[in-house]
Amino acid sequence: MAYTFDFAAVLAHSDQLLKGALFTLELTAIGVFAGVAIGVLGAVMRAWQVRPFNWLFSAYVELIRNTPFIVQLFFIFFGLPSLGVRMTEWQAASLAMVINLGAYSTEIIRAGIQAIPAGQIEAASALAMTRYEIFRHVVLRPALAKVWPALSSQIIIVMLGSAVCSQIATEELSFAANFIQSRNFRAFETYLLTTLLYLLMAIALRQVLNLVGRHVIVGKR
Repeated sequence: MAYTFDFAAVLAHSDQLLKGALFTLELTAIGVFAGVAIGVLGAVMRAWQVRPFNWLFSAYVELIRNTPFIVQLFFIFFGLPSLGVRMTEWQAASLAMVINLGAYSTEIIRAGIQAIPAGQIEAASALAMTRYEIFRHVVLRPALAKVWPALSSQIIIVMLGSAVCSQIATEELSFAANFIQSRNFRAFETYLLTTLLYLLMAIALRQVLNLVGRHVIVGKR
């Protein structure tokens, strides 16, 4: 049975696809900035054994890394309202992505911090550098430089995982694709174009992260 391709039926809703792609990137941006910030804090607490926060972050990391992202999302959106905590779809999706990336980046950045030789910190202290200067220039930047490829890959994974957020009606790219397909019944064309959009976003985001790593993280050490 011959199949007649009809991409025009999908392209007629190109504005919805682009809007969904933009929402996906916005979700990713929120997840990156807040999630990596949590990761830096958690990495310091765990690497330097700051009690009791190292235990709290250890429990947090184990909980998030050993449960599915969709369960975390459902718990936030459907579970928390039972305790009186209600959020919009957008807020729940953003929080889920922040929490998820925060846990994974904690472990990634912790590995980088623990790879910094203690002698470098001692030498910086001997040069009368302040604690903030030591942390920023001797610990954090070199640590991030060591783990930036792994952290970048995790950010890409989180961006692609945001497709799950369509399950709570967050209007990101996969939600837009499902909506379009339900209207035109052109599943092959709709999801092919959606796949290409995700691919382009992943490649573009990786290039941006590579530039940040090369010129901001590594270039100014």
